[in-house]
Amino acid sequence: MALRRIVKVGDPVLRTVCRPVTMFDQNLHTLLDDMHETLDKAEGVGLAAPQVGCCRRFFIMHLGDMRIEAINPEIIKKSGKQRVLEGCLSVPNQWGYVTRPNKCKLRAQDRNGNWYEMTLTALGAQCTCHEYAHLDGQLFTDVVEEFVKPEDLEEA
Repeated sequence: MALRRIVKVGDPVLRTVCRPVTMFDQNLHTLLDDMHETLDKAEGVGLAAPQVGCCRRFFIMHLGDMRIEAINPEIIKKSGKQRVLEGCLSVPNQWGYVTRPNKCKLRAQDRNGNWYEMTLTALGAQCTCHEYAHLDGQLFTDVVEEFVKPEDLEEA
């Protein structure tokens, strides 16, 4: 495994609509493994393929002990609302409040191409929607309702 460089805001790959994954091979497995290591090192919750320069439709999430790989994901149902503070590894030192669903149902493929469905709530739903938006070239800053200064975060 190897650390990948996390692409920062301003790089055009972050604004590109990603193409579906069609090859479930060792190259994909290696990239997924590298993304897990990169996410651990960055101490984040989620990481989408375009954030490491790959314009394909997949992302990973680390929710506690659960490590999720969502390839060719679809959000097939959303419900509820939560106003949450977000940041992004590709947008350093920017934070803001956004409204996300409190619950969502995800349909995706695993690293071997097998389809699965899962329901996520709270942080899981928030992260799913945040990472899914990356696959369509959107950043959390596009939907921020109120930005928060980094120094205000330290006071809280």
